[in-house]
Amino acid sequence: MSVNDPIADMLTRIRNGIANNQTVVAMPASKMKAEIARILKEEGFVSGYEIVDGPKVPQKILRVNLKYVGERRQRKPVISGLVRVSKPGRRIYTQKKDIPWVRSGMGVAIISTPKGIMSGQEARKNGVGGEILCKVW
Repeated sequence: MSVNDPIADMLTRIRNGIANNQTVVAMPASKMKAEIARILKEEGFVSGYEIVDGPKVPQKILRVNLKYVGERRQRKPVISGLVRVSKPGRRIYTQKKDIPWVRSGMGVAIISTPKGIMSGQEARKNGVGGEILCKVW
């Protein structure tokens, strides 16, 4: 099955995994998805990720370990929202001075810059703008 927007597919798989209280979500791997997973791990939204490559698997698989807080019945996901901002039909770019704050700093914007994919806070620190991929809170 071909997917026109692999990043939106990744975010939807994570959103669906959280809705079903799953601990691990698997998807086809790519460098961009791995970088997004790295940022989610650094910011504390997921507990980890790994890229699995087997001899019988035609494409590498990215496994993202979702993070929850609380015990059994009071268990709540750390991620409460994921939104894809820039889409294939409408790209959204930002300058370094206009990088958005997500939920007054409680969330993170993931941005594709000329220096690589980074969080909004890193982009502000490095003084670069770019394409806003998604927002997570």
